[in-house]
Amino acid sequence: MKKTTLILVLTLATAAAAQTAMWGGSPGRNQVSDEKNLPATWDVDSGENVLWSATLGSQTYGGPLIHGDKIFVGTNNQAERDPDHKGDRGVIMAFNLADGQFLWQIAHPKLPAGRVNDWPQQGVCSTPYIEGDRLYYISNRAEMVCLDTEGFRDGENDGPITDETETDPSDADLIWKYDMIAELDVFPHNLATSSPIGVDGRLFALTSNGVDEGHVHIPAPFAPSFVAFNLAGELLWDSALPGDGILHGQWANPAYGVAGGREQVIFPGGDGWVYALAPDTGELIWKFDCNPKDSVWELGGRGTRNNLVSTPVFYDGKVFIAVGQDPEHGEGEGHLWAIDASGEGDITSSGAVWHFGGEDYNRTVSTVAISDGLLYAADLSGFVYCLDVATGEHYWTHDTFAAIWGSPFVADGKVYIGDEDGDVDVLAAGKKLAVLHETNLGSAVYTTPVARDGVIYIASRNTLFAIKEGAQ
Repeated sequence: MKKTTLILVLTLATAAAAQTAMWGGSPGRNQVSDEKNLPATWDVDSGENVLWSATLGSQTYGGPLIHGDKIFVGTNNQAERDPDHKGDRGVIMAFNLADGQFLWQIAHPKLPAGRVNDWPQQGVCSTPYIEGDRLYYISNRAEMVCLDTEGFRDGENDGPITDETETDPSDADLIWKYDMIAELDVFPHNLATSSPIGVDGRLFALTSNGVDEGHVHIPAPFAPSFVAFNLAGELLWDSALPGDGILHGQWANPAYGVAGGREQVIFPGGDGWVYALAPDTGELIWKFDCNPKDSVWELGGRGTRNNLVSTPVFYDGKVFIAVGQDPEHGEGEGHLWAIDASGEGDITSSGAVWHFGGEDYNRTVSTVAISDGLLYAADLSGFVYCLDVATGEHYWTHDTFAAIWGSPFVADGKVYIGDEDGDVDVLAAGKKLAVLHETNLGSAVYTTPVARDGVIYIASRNTLFAIKEGAQ
Protein backbone atom coordinates (compact mmCIF):
# COMPACT_ATOMS: atom_id res chain seq x y z
CA MET A 1 0.00 0.00 0.00
CA LYS A 2 1.35 3.43 -0.96
CA LYS A 3 2.11 5.87 1.83
CA THR A 4 -0.51 8.41 0.64
CA THR A 5 -3.16 5.68 0.46
CA LEU A 6 -2.29 4.48 3.96
CA ILE A 7 -2.55 8.03 5.31
CA LEU A 8 -5.97 8.42 3.65
CA VAL A 9 -7.20 5.12 5.13
CA LEU A 10 -6.01 6.08 8.60
CA THR A 11 -7.56 9.54 8.27
CA LEU A 12 -10.92 8.10 7.23
CA ALA A 13 -10.79 5.54 10.06
CA THR A 14 -10.07 8.29 12.59
CA ALA A 15 -12.90 10.42 11.21
CA ALA A 16 -15.32 7.49 11.38
CA ALA A 17 -14.36 6.79 14.98
CA ALA A 18 -14.93 10.45 15.85
CA GLN A 19 -18.42 10.28 14.37
CA THR A 20 -19.72 7.83 16.96
CA ALA A 21 -21.42 8.61 20.27
CA MET A 22 -22.81 6.35 22.99
CA TRP A 23 -23.58 6.23 26.70
CA GLY A 24 -20.24 6.21 28.49
CA GLY A 25 -18.41 7.70 25.53
CA SER A 26 -16.85 4.44 24.31
CA PRO A 27 -17.69 0.72 24.13
CA GLY A 28 -15.81 0.28 27.42
CA ARG A 29 -18.49 2.51 29.06
CA ASN A 30 -16.07 4.43 31.29
CA GLN A 31 -17.74 7.72 32.29
CA VAL A 32 -14.60 9.85 32.04
CA SER A 33 -13.85 12.81 29.76
CA ASP A 34 -10.73 14.82 28.95
CA GLU A 35 -12.78 18.03 28.75
CA LYS A 36 -11.26 21.05 30.53
CA ASN A 37 -12.46 24.34 32.04
CA LEU A 38 -15.76 22.89 33.23
CA PRO A 39 -17.76 24.86 35.82
CA ALA A 40 -17.71 23.79 39.46
CA THR A 41 -20.55 26.09 40.55
CA TRP A 42 -23.86 27.32 39.11
CA ASP A 43 -27.35 28.32 40.20
CA VAL A 44 -30.41 27.55 38.07
CA ASP A 45 -32.60 30.01 40.02
CA SER A 46 -30.42 33.08 39.45
CA GLY A 47 -29.10 31.84 36.10
CA GLU A 48 -25.48 32.02 37.22
CA ASN A 49 -23.36 29.99 34.76
CA VAL A 50 -26.51 28.65 33.06
CA LEU A 51 -26.03 28.91 29.30
CA TRP A 52 -29.51 27.62 28.42
CA SER A 53 -32.22 25.20 29.52
CA ALA A 54 -34.84 23.19 27.60
CA THR A 55 -38.09 21.61 28.73
CA LEU A 56 -38.29 17.80 28.67
CA GLY A 57 -41.10 15.45 29.71
CA SER A 58 -41.83 14.64 33.35
CA GLN A 59 -39.58 11.55 33.60
CA THR A 60 -36.16 11.53 31.93
CA TYR A 61 -33.70 8.63 32.00
CA GLY A 62 -32.14 8.41 28.51
CA GLY A 63 -29.00 10.46 27.83
CA PRO A 64 -28.17 13.23 27.44
CA LEU A 65 -25.98 12.31 24.46
CA ILE A 66 -23.94 14.75 22.37
CA HIS A 67 -23.23 14.17 18.69
CA GLY A 68 -22.00 16.86 16.32
CA ASP A 69 -24.05 20.01 16.82
CA LYS A 70 -26.95 18.23 18.53
CA ILE A 71 -27.84 16.76 21.92
CA PHE A 72 -30.36 13.92 22.32
CA VAL A 73 -32.48 12.95 25.33
CA GLY A 74 -34.91 10.09 26.07
CA THR A 75 -37.98 11.19 28.02
CA ASN A 76 -41.79 10.90 28.12
CA ASN A 77 -44.56 12.91 26.45
CA GLN A 78 -45.78 15.03 29.35
CA ALA A 79 -44.50 18.17 27.60
CA GLU A 80 -46.63 17.33 24.48
CA ARG A 81 -44.61 19.42 22.05
CA ASP A 82 -46.67 18.07 19.13
CA PRO A 83 -50.51 18.18 19.31
CA ASP A 84 -50.62 15.12 17.05
CA HIS A 85 -48.95 13.06 19.78
CA LYS A 86 -51.28 12.96 22.77
CA GLY A 87 -51.06 10.97 25.97
CA ASP A 88 -48.42 8.71 27.44
CA ARG A 89 -45.60 7.93 24.99
CA GLY A 90 -41.90 7.22 24.89
CA VAL A 91 -40.01 10.09 23.30
CA ILE A 92 -36.56 10.84 21.86
CA MET A 93 -35.93 14.59 21.53
CA ALA A 94 -33.17 16.37 19.60
CA PHE A 95 -31.94 19.87 20.52
CA ASN A 96 -29.41 22.27 19.08
CA LEU A 97 -26.27 22.01 21.21
CA ALA A 98 -25.39 25.72 21.07
CA ASP A 99 -28.65 27.24 22.28
CA GLY A 100 -31.04 24.42 23.26
CA GLN A 101 -33.45 25.03 20.39
CA PHE A 102 -35.84 22.08 19.98
CA LEU A 103 -35.25 20.38 16.62
CA TRP A 104 -37.34 17.22 16.30
CA GLN A 105 -38.80 14.26 18.18
CA ILE A 106 -40.24 10.78 17.80
CA ALA A 107 -43.08 9.64 20.08
CA HIS A 108 -43.77 5.90 20.52
CA PRO A 109 -47.22 4.78 21.78
CA LYS A 110 -47.22 2.56 24.84
CA LEU A 111 -47.61 -1.21 24.58
CA PRO A 112 -51.20 -2.42 25.13
CA ALA A 113 -50.24 -4.88 27.90
CA GLY A 114 -49.56 -1.97 30.25
CA ARG A 115 -47.12 -1.84 33.12
CA VAL A 116 -46.00 -5.45 32.95
CA ASN A 117 -44.23 -4.62 29.65
CA ASP A 118 -44.27 -0.81 29.40
CA TRP A 119 -44.44 1.06 32.71
CA PRO A 120 -46.58 4.24 32.62
CA GLN A 121 -44.82 7.59 32.11
CA GLN A 122 -41.31 6.11 31.99
CA GLY A 123 -40.69 7.19 28.39
CA VAL A 124 -37.61 6.05 26.46
CA CYS A 125 -34.88 5.01 28.90
CA SER A 126 -32.40 3.89 26.25
CA THR A 127 -29.51 6.23 25.44
CA PRO A 128 -28.80 5.93 21.70
CA TYR A 129 -25.72 4.78 19.88
CA ILE A 130 -24.91 7.14 16.99
CA GLU A 131 -22.67 6.49 14.01
CA GLY A 132 -22.46 9.08 11.26
CA ASP A 133 -25.98 10.37 10.68
CA ARG A 134 -27.73 7.28 12.06
CA LEU A 135 -29.10 6.99 15.60
CA TYR A 136 -29.91 3.57 17.14
CA TYR A 137 -31.82 2.89 20.38
CA ILE A 138 -34.31 0.55 22.07
CA SER A 139 -37.82 1.99 22.23
CA ASN A 140 -40.28 1.48 25.08
CA ARG A 141 -41.95 -1.04 22.73
CA ALA A 142 -38.85 -3.30 22.73
CA GLU A 143 -37.92 -2.29 19.19
CA MET A 144 -34.41 -1.68 17.93
CA VAL A 145 -34.94 1.61 16.09
CA CYS A 146 -32.80 3.50 13.59
CA LEU A 147 -33.40 7.21 12.91
CA ASP A 148 -31.76 9.89 10.78
CA THR A 149 -30.02 12.32 13.15
CA GLU A 150 -31.31 15.21 10.99
CA GLY A 151 -34.97 14.21 11.25
CA PHE A 152 -37.09 15.73 8.48
CA ARG A 153 -35.37 19.09 8.89
CA ASP A 154 -33.14 18.21 5.93
CA GLY A 155 -36.17 17.84 3.66
CA GLU A 156 -35.34 14.22 2.86
CA ASN A 157 -37.21 10.98 3.61
CA ASP A 158 -34.51 8.34 3.87
CA GLY A 159 -35.42 4.68 3.47
CA PRO A 160 -36.03 1.86 3.61
CA ILE A 161 -39.04 3.11 5.61
CA THR A 162 -40.60 5.98 3.66
CA ASP A 163 -44.29 5.76 4.57
CA GLU A 164 -44.17 7.84 7.78
CA THR A 165 -47.34 9.86 8.34
CA GLU A 166 -45.60 12.60 10.37
CA THR A 167 -43.07 14.35 8.11
CA ASP A 168 -42.96 17.91 9.45
CA PRO A 169 -39.52 19.42 10.17
CA SER A 170 -40.13 18.70 13.87
CA ASP A 171 -40.65 14.97 13.22
CA ALA A 172 -38.14 12.12 13.23
CA ASP A 173 -37.15 10.36 10.01
CA LEU A 174 -37.52 6.63 10.71
CA ILE A 175 -34.99 4.51 8.80
CA TRP A 176 -35.81 1.01 10.08
CA LYS A 177 -37.04 -0.81 13.18
CA TYR A 178 -36.94 -4.38 14.44
CA ASP A 179 -39.76 -5.51 16.75
CA MET A 180 -38.18 -7.90 19.26
CA ILE A 181 -41.54 -8.91 20.73
CA ALA A 182 -42.98 -9.92 17.37
CA GLU A 183 -39.80 -11.37 15.88
CA LEU A 184 -38.07 -12.92 18.90
CA ASP A 185 -40.96 -13.50 21.33
CA VAL A 186 -39.24 -11.53 24.11
CA PHE A 187 -41.26 -10.47 27.14
CA PRO A 188 -39.80 -7.24 28.54
CA HIS A 189 -40.54 -6.89 32.23
CA ASN A 190 -41.79 -3.38 33.11
CA LEU A 191 -39.81 -1.72 30.29
CA ALA A 192 -37.26 -2.29 27.54
CA THR A 193 -34.35 -0.01 28.43
CA SER A 194 -31.03 -1.16 26.99
CA SER A 195 -28.59 1.41 25.58
CA PRO A 196 -26.83 -0.20 22.59
CA ILE A 197 -23.16 -0.08 21.73
CA GLY A 198 -21.75 -0.29 18.23
CA VAL A 199 -18.47 -1.91 17.22
CA ASP A 200 -17.24 -2.74 13.70
CA GLY A 201 -20.66 -2.43 12.08
CA ARG A 202 -22.49 -4.39 14.78
CA LEU A 203 -24.99 -3.30 17.42
CA PHE A 204 -25.22 -5.08 20.80
CA ALA A 205 -28.06 -4.74 23.30
CA LEU A 206 -30.17 -6.52 25.91
CA THR A 207 -33.83 -7.31 25.21
CA SER A 208 -35.06 -6.81 28.83
CA ASN A 209 -36.68 -10.26 28.76
CA GLY A 210 -38.08 -11.00 32.22
CA VAL A 211 -40.79 -12.37 34.48
CA ASP A 212 -44.54 -11.90 34.26
CA GLU A 213 -46.75 -9.70 36.41
CA GLY A 214 -46.76 -12.26 39.20
CA HIS A 215 -42.94 -12.09 39.34
CA VAL A 216 -42.54 -15.88 39.40
CA HIS A 217 -43.18 -17.28 35.92
CA ILE A 218 -40.91 -16.44 32.97
CA PRO A 219 -43.23 -16.30 29.93
CA ALA A 220 -40.42 -16.67 27.38
CA PRO A 221 -37.43 -18.49 28.95
CA PHE A 222 -36.08 -19.47 25.52
CA ALA A 223 -36.37 -16.00 24.03
CA PRO A 224 -33.07 -14.13 23.73
CA SER A 225 -31.76 -11.81 26.39
CA PHE A 226 -28.74 -10.68 24.36
CA VAL A 227 -28.80 -9.68 20.68
CA ALA A 228 -26.47 -8.50 17.91
CA PHE A 229 -27.61 -6.62 14.79
CA ASN A 230 -25.86 -5.13 11.82
CA LEU A 231 -26.40 -1.45 11.05
CA ALA A 232 -29.05 -2.34 8.45
CA GLY A 233 -31.27 -3.91 11.11
CA GLU A 234 -30.56 -7.57 10.37
CA LEU A 235 -30.25 -9.92 13.34
CA LEU A 236 -26.76 -11.45 13.38
CA TRP A 237 -27.15 -13.67 16.42
CA ASP A 238 -29.01 -13.94 19.69
CA SER A 239 -28.42 -15.66 23.02
CA ALA A 240 -31.05 -17.07 25.37
CA LEU A 241 -28.69 -16.87 28.35
CA PRO A 242 -29.59 -16.87 31.22
CA GLY A 243 -32.81 -18.66 30.18
CA ASP A 244 -35.00 -19.74 33.08
CA GLY A 245 -32.48 -18.29 35.56
CA ILE A 246 -33.87 -14.77 35.17
CA LEU A 247 -34.76 -13.39 38.60
CA HIS A 248 -36.76 -10.27 37.67
CA GLY A 249 -35.97 -7.96 34.73
CA GLN A 250 -32.90 -7.20 32.61
CA TRP A 251 -32.36 -3.44 32.39
CA ALA A 252 -28.60 -3.14 32.07
CA ASN A 253 -26.38 -2.32 29.10
CA PRO A 254 -23.52 -4.19 27.40
CA ALA A 255 -19.86 -3.19 27.26
CA TYR A 256 -17.04 -4.21 24.93
CA GLY A 257 -13.30 -4.73 25.21
CA VAL A 258 -10.27 -6.94 24.63
CA ALA A 259 -8.63 -9.24 27.19
CA GLY A 260 -6.56 -12.39 26.84
CA GLY A 261 -6.14 -11.56 23.15
CA ARG A 262 -9.92 -11.87 22.57
CA GLU A 263 -12.52 -9.29 21.69
CA GLN A 264 -15.57 -9.78 23.88
CA VAL A 265 -18.94 -8.20 24.49
CA ILE A 266 -19.97 -8.15 28.15
CA PHE A 267 -23.62 -8.74 29.05
CA PRO A 268 -25.01 -8.38 32.59
CA GLY A 269 -27.46 -11.24 33.03
CA GLY A 270 -30.79 -11.19 34.82
CA ASP A 271 -29.57 -14.03 37.04
CA GLY A 272 -26.78 -11.98 38.63
CA TRP A 273 -24.06 -13.45 36.39
CA VAL A 274 -21.87 -11.48 34.00
CA TYR A 275 -21.40 -13.12 30.59
CA ALA A 276 -18.60 -12.48 28.09
CA LEU A 277 -19.59 -13.54 24.56
CA ALA A 278 -17.72 -13.67 21.27
CA PRO A 279 -18.92 -10.64 19.26
CA ASP A 280 -19.02 -12.55 15.94
CA THR A 281 -20.99 -15.58 17.10
CA GLY A 282 -22.43 -15.04 20.58
CA GLU A 283 -20.46 -18.03 21.86
CA LEU A 284 -19.77 -17.97 25.61
CA ILE A 285 -16.18 -17.06 26.57
CA TRP A 286 -16.55 -16.77 30.34
CA LYS A 287 -19.11 -16.13 33.07
CA PHE A 288 -18.89 -14.83 36.63
CA ASP A 289 -21.44 -14.99 39.47
CA CYS A 290 -21.58 -11.59 41.18
CA ASN A 291 -23.37 -12.91 44.27
CA PRO A 292 -22.07 -14.93 47.26
CA LYS A 293 -22.67 -18.66 47.01
CA ASP A 294 -25.07 -18.63 49.97
CA SER A 295 -27.18 -15.73 48.67
CA VAL A 296 -30.92 -16.25 48.29
CA TRP A 297 -33.37 -14.51 45.93
CA GLU A 298 -36.68 -13.42 47.50
CA LEU A 299 -39.51 -11.47 45.92
CA GLY A 300 -39.69 -7.77 46.67
CA GLY A 301 -36.00 -7.41 47.45
CA ARG A 302 -36.03 -9.13 50.81
CA GLY A 303 -33.34 -11.65 49.91
CA THR A 304 -29.57 -11.42 49.67
CA ARG A 305 -29.20 -12.40 46.00
CA ASN A 306 -29.23 -9.51 43.53
CA ASN A 307 -29.44 -9.13 39.80
CA LEU A 308 -27.50 -6.60 37.68
CA VAL A 309 -28.83 -3.18 36.71
CA SER A 310 -25.57 -1.25 36.45
CA THR A 311 -23.48 -1.26 33.28
CA PRO A 312 -20.12 -3.09 33.25
CA VAL A 313 -17.01 -1.00 32.63
CA PHE A 314 -14.27 -2.69 30.59
CA TYR A 315 -10.91 -1.20 31.61
CA ASP A 316 -7.33 -2.47 31.42
CA GLY A 317 -8.36 -6.06 30.67
CA LYS A 318 -10.83 -6.14 33.57
CA VAL A 319 -14.57 -5.80 34.02
CA PHE A 320 -15.91 -3.68 36.88
CA ILE A 321 -19.55 -4.14 37.89
CA ALA A 322 -21.77 -4.06 40.98
CA VAL A 323 -25.02 -5.81 41.86
CA GLY A 324 -28.40 -4.23 42.50
CA GLN A 325 -32.15 -4.56 42.10
CA ASP A 326 -35.16 -2.59 40.95
CA PRO A 327 -34.91 0.66 42.99
CA GLU A 328 -38.47 0.04 44.23
CA HIS A 329 -37.06 -2.93 46.19
CA GLY A 330 -35.16 -0.53 48.42
CA GLU A 331 -31.76 -0.78 49.99
CA GLY A 332 -29.75 -3.92 50.61
CA GLU A 333 -26.27 -5.39 50.77
CA GLY A 334 -24.27 -4.87 47.58
CA HIS A 335 -21.10 -6.18 45.94
CA LEU A 336 -18.67 -4.44 43.61
CA TRP A 337 -16.28 -6.64 41.63
CA ALA A 338 -13.10 -6.26 39.60
CA ILE A 339 -12.98 -9.27 37.27
CA ASP A 340 -10.04 -10.51 35.19
CA ALA A 341 -11.54 -10.84 31.70
CA SER A 342 -8.80 -13.06 30.26
CA GLY A 343 -10.22 -16.37 31.50
CA GLU A 344 -12.52 -19.02 30.07
CA GLY A 345 -15.56 -20.88 31.34
CA ASP A 346 -16.89 -20.33 34.86
CA ILE A 347 -14.35 -17.94 36.40
CA THR A 348 -16.30 -17.17 39.58
CA SER A 349 -13.56 -18.70 41.74
CA SER A 350 -10.56 -17.70 39.65
CA GLY A 351 -11.48 -14.39 38.05
CA ALA A 352 -12.00 -12.07 41.02
CA VAL A 353 -9.24 -9.46 41.24
CA TRP A 354 -10.86 -7.73 44.21
CA HIS A 355 -14.24 -7.32 45.88
CA PHE A 356 -15.79 -4.43 47.78
CA GLY A 357 -19.09 -4.92 49.55
CA GLY A 358 -20.99 -6.43 52.39
CA GLU A 359 -21.67 -3.88 55.13
CA ASP A 360 -19.47 -1.27 53.39
CA TYR A 361 -21.43 -1.03 50.13
CA ASN A 362 -25.08 -1.18 49.12
CA ARG A 363 -27.15 -2.19 46.10
CA THR A 364 -26.68 0.04 43.11
CA VAL A 365 -28.01 0.85 39.66
CA SER A 366 -25.00 3.10 38.95
CA THR A 367 -21.93 2.47 36.83
CA VAL A 368 -18.38 3.14 38.02
CA ALA A 369 -15.98 5.70 36.54
CA ILE A 370 -12.21 5.13 36.47
CA SER A 371 -9.58 7.88 36.20
CA ASP A 372 -5.93 8.28 37.25
CA GLY A 373 -5.83 4.99 39.12
CA LEU A 374 -9.00 5.71 41.08
CA LEU A 375 -12.47 4.20 40.79
CA TYR A 376 -15.57 6.21 41.72
CA ALA A 377 -18.79 4.36 42.49
CA ALA A 378 -22.21 5.30 43.84
CA ASP A 379 -24.96 3.23 45.43
CA LEU A 380 -28.73 3.54 45.67
CA SER A 381 -28.44 4.56 49.34
CA GLY A 382 -26.82 7.82 48.24
CA PHE A 383 -23.15 7.17 49.01
CA VAL A 384 -20.27 7.93 46.64
CA TYR A 385 -17.05 5.93 47.07
CA CYS A 386 -13.45 6.33 45.95
CA LEU A 387 -11.35 3.14 45.62
CA ASP A 388 -7.96 2.19 44.26
CA VAL A 389 -8.69 0.62 40.87
CA ALA A 390 -5.83 -1.88 41.15
CA THR A 391 -6.44 -3.13 44.70
CA GLY A 392 -9.93 -2.02 45.75
CA GLU A 393 -8.48 -0.08 48.70
CA HIS A 394 -11.16 2.27 50.06
CA TYR A 395 -10.11 5.94 50.32
CA TRP A 396 -13.32 7.83 51.13
CA THR A 397 -17.11 7.84 51.23
CA HIS A 398 -19.37 10.84 50.57
CA ASP A 399 -23.03 10.94 51.65
CA THR A 400 -25.43 12.82 49.34
CA PHE A 401 -28.40 12.11 51.66
CA ALA A 402 -30.63 11.03 48.74
CA ALA A 403 -30.95 8.01 46.46
CA ILE A 404 -28.61 7.91 43.46
CA TRP A 405 -29.75 6.47 40.12
CA GLY A 406 -27.22 8.11 37.80
CA SER A 407 -23.49 7.46 37.60
CA PRO A 408 -20.39 9.47 38.53
CA PHE A 409 -18.96 11.54 35.67
CA VAL A 410 -15.27 12.47 35.94
CA ALA A 411 -13.72 15.37 34.03
CA ASP A 412 -11.40 18.34 34.65
CA GLY A 413 -10.36 17.06 38.08
CA LYS A 414 -13.97 16.88 39.24
CA VAL A 415 -16.56 14.20 39.97
CA TYR A 416 -20.14 15.17 39.10
CA ILE A 417 -23.05 13.16 40.59
CA GLY A 418 -26.79 13.87 40.78
CA ASP A 419 -29.38 12.45 43.18
CA GLU A 420 -33.12 11.93 43.56
CA ASP A 421 -33.56 15.16 45.53
CA GLY A 422 -32.37 17.09 42.47
CA ASP A 423 -28.99 17.98 43.98
CA VAL A 424 -25.80 17.78 41.93
CA ASP A 425 -22.63 17.39 43.99
CA VAL A 426 -19.29 18.43 42.52
CA LEU A 427 -16.42 16.63 44.26
CA ALA A 428 -12.68 16.98 43.78
CA ALA A 429 -11.21 13.95 42.03
CA GLY A 430 -8.49 12.38 44.16
CA LYS A 431 -7.69 10.28 47.22
CA LYS A 432 -8.94 12.94 49.65
CA LEU A 433 -12.60 13.88 49.82
CA ALA A 434 -13.38 17.52 49.03
CA VAL A 435 -16.85 18.86 48.21
CA LEU A 436 -16.50 21.76 45.78
CA HIS A 437 -20.17 22.62 45.39
CA GLU A 438 -23.72 21.37 45.77
CA THR A 439 -26.66 22.86 43.91
CA ASN A 440 -30.27 21.89 43.21
CA LEU A 441 -31.78 21.59 39.73
CA GLY A 442 -35.40 21.72 40.89
CA SER A 443 -36.27 18.07 40.20
CA ALA A 444 -34.69 14.63 40.50
CA VAL A 445 -31.57 13.76 38.53
CA TYR A 446 -31.68 10.19 37.22
CA THR A 447 -29.13 10.67 34.43
CA THR A 448 -25.36 11.05 34.04
CA PRO A 449 -23.81 14.36 32.90
CA VAL A 450 -21.86 14.84 29.65
CA ALA A 451 -19.51 17.62 28.54
CA ARG A 452 -18.28 19.38 25.41
CA ASP A 453 -16.13 22.49 24.85
CA GLY A 454 -16.21 23.70 28.44
CA VAL A 455 -19.96 23.14 28.84
CA ILE A 456 -21.47 20.45 31.06
CA TYR A 457 -24.95 19.20 30.16
CA ILE A 458 -27.20 17.70 32.84
CA ALA A 459 -30.76 16.40 32.45
CA SER A 460 -33.01 16.59 35.49
CA ARG A 461 -36.33 14.79 35.58
CA ASN A 462 -37.94 17.51 33.43
CA THR A 463 -35.28 19.95 32.18
CA LEU A 464 -32.05 19.81 30.20
CA PHE A 465 -29.42 22.32 31.40
CA ALA A 466 -26.28 23.59 29.68
CA ILE A 467 -23.81 24.94 32.28
CA LYS A 468 -20.79 27.07 31.36
CA GLU A 469 -18.43 29.24 33.37
CA GLY A 470 -19.36 32.91 32.89
CA ALA A 471 -22.75 32.26 31.27
CA GLN A 472 -25.84 34.09 32.52
